[in-house]
Amino acid sequence: MLMLVVEAKLKNGTPEQYALIDDAIKTGQFVRNKCVKYWIDKKGVTRNDLQKLCSILAKDKETPWVKKLNSQARQSSADRAWQSIQRFYTNCRENKRGKKGFPKFKKHSRSIEYKQTGYKLSDDRRKITFTDGFQAGTMDLWCSNKTLVYYASQQIKRVRIVKRADGYYCQFLIDYERKENHEPTGKITGIDVGLKEFSTDAQGNTVHNPRYLRKAEKRLKKAQRRLSKKHRKGNKQSNNYHKKRQKVAQIHLKVSRQRKDFVIKTAKALVQSNDLVVYEALKIRNLVKNHKLAKSISDASWYQFTEWVNYYAKIYRIVCVAVPPHFTTQDCSVCGARVEKTLSTRTHQCPNCKTVLDRDHNAAINILKKGLQYLGIYLNGTVGHIGTDPKACGESDLWFFNCEIEELSRLIEAGICNSDVQRIPRHNL
Repeated sequence: MLMLVVEAKLKNGTPEQYALIDDAIKTGQFVRNKCVKYWIDKKGVTRNDLQKLCSILAKDKETPWVKKLNSQARQSSADRAWQSIQRFYTNCRENKRGKKGFPKFKKHSRSIEYKQTGYKLSDDRRKITFTDGFQAGTMDLWCSNKTLVYYASQQIKRVRIVKRADGYYCQFLIDYERKENHEPTGKITGIDVGLKEFSTDAQGNTVHNPRYLRKAEKRLKKAQRRLSKKHRKGNKQSNNYHKKRQKVAQIHLKVSRQRKDFVIKTAKALVQSNDLVVYEALKIRNLVKNHKLAKSISDASWYQFTEWVNYYAKIYRIVCVAVPPHFTTQDCSVCGARVEKTLSTRTHQCPNCKTVLDRDHNAAINILKKGLQYLGIYLNGTVGHIGTDPKACGESDLWFFNCEIEELSRLIEAGICNSDVQRIPRHNL
């Protein structure tokens, strides 16, 4: 079940109130670091042991400020430490290549999380009062839409306070299963992401790459020069230095918000206009090792885009498939011949069948074909059980069936095919 996150800004607070929130964040960081230290020093530590450590720290006379933090907020900090420990265990168990992610001590935490207690919302959901030992008091909640009004207090499972460059925010995690109706369009597509154009689909339609970081570089360099000038003068802790530092952070924050807004709108439009979406499962971590393209790849936000495509596919209950990117650019989408290309070659010219296509358009068609093969959908095929490679398809019992576009839409509408299903059982055919 998908949870809903609603974010609102904390407004009209005094400097003293914001300072108390900072103290709560630092206390949560202290509890998390103590839990990591406890796990390092002792063998066989479990999640329950870390929860018990929270109450011990609250009763310790050497750390009286820990008791001010709400008990469930302390438990959330311990849960964060346990999540990093579990991730390290998982990477070791799966023999992940490279660094395994050994838990580190936090130096600059910017958030604290409450569960069911430690705060109180007003009836109109426009104010929040923090009731733990820090007594930060009441602040206004500013949200672009009055979403919080429609949910009961029992549905709000957690409240997270996040500190950003332009202020403090409250994130409400709401127990609500979001579902949207999807009208079958009879369209299927494959998506190839790139740097020249942000994305190209199998029909040849392209989405312009906005390049937000490149556009902001002029303002960013100017702000960084002013920050460096204050740094060279030795005024590291002066008010002017922190103003310039905050200005640089605000520019980066604006760029990240622009990216997020762009990929959300693009992903939603893509899902709403198709019944099947296929994209490449790119490993961005390996791609950014190319230092000539690392900035442009990071600016494109491919990973964030695919995450939102998956999210909206679950909401609108359509088929979404990720396929390996091997040779999607090199292979001809018409005859299958392999045509070697460099990154500067933008046109696909097949010497075998004389096909001339845009490089990204050819790749998008190949991606769509791979997705259909992985799902077992052949538009002119027959129904039958065929042995497939379980490593390639994810399931050893995959059914291939005859499916026209209208039939695919019927399966999606009936809920047989959805973004979570990689296997179509026999009794559903």
